[in-house]
Amino acid sequence: MQIEGLRSPADKVGTLVYFGRMVDKIRLHAAGKLPADYVPNLGDGFDKACVNLFGIAYDALVKRVAEGGTDDEILAWCFANGRKLTDQDQYVWNEYMRKRGWNDSGSQRLAERKAESGFAARADIQTFFQYIDADEGRF
Repeated sequence: MQIEGLRSPADKVGTLVYFGRMVDKIRLHAAGKLPADYVPNLGDGFDKACVNLFGIAYDALVKRVAEGGTDDEILAWCFANGRKLTDQDQYVWNEYMRKRGWNDSGSQRLAERKAESGFAARADIQTFFQYIDADEGRF
């Protein structure tokens, strides 16, 4: 299902994948436009991994997003209030996230999600990013 205002997890803010999607979900939820089945996982899963990368609390990020500003300003806030990521940190994050579900501890869960969504036969979906994009009509 396509969700207006929710970008692909592969889209970058600055040099980071996923961050923009997390911010989109926060904004959509605040506006009452995030589908109900997305709500239970807010702040968990990839969201949790992302805020942990910065060393900030998810609730603090939600509050910051509510204050307004661009994605880049919010990312700068994360660096200032958590930790500034090195180039190596950013590279490792992007590669980990891009490949999550492919030959790793998430592979079984990815297979389950594919089956639940009717994608079990889709060999082209090998990562969670690909799954999310397929589920939302981008892939």
